Amino acid sequence: MTAPFDEVIHAPHRLRICAFLDATSSAEFGVLRDLLGVADSVLSKHVKVLQDAGYVVVTKPTGRGRVKTWLSLSAEGKRAYARHVAALRALIGGA
Repeated sequence: MTAPFDEVIHAPHRLRICAFLDATSSAEFGVLRDLLGVADSVLSKHVKVLQDAGYVVVTKPTGRGRVKTWLSLSAEGKRAYARHVAALRALIGGA
């Protein structure tokens, strides 16, 4: 039996967010927004879904100047993304 798709991750923008965050320790909100080519509000909506699922950690370190929002995959997010990728690979391998 193959791993099921993760409906939270499967949406195209959320899949791209997870793929990018899986390849790095964290990313600044604006970088992801520009990568996806979407408005802040669109990215915020997708991040909120991932955060509510426990897949993404959002931090806003305080310090000098403008506060930036940083995103990273949680340990559960990394596992969920790996399972989802495995499900996609199984689908492709079975074609």
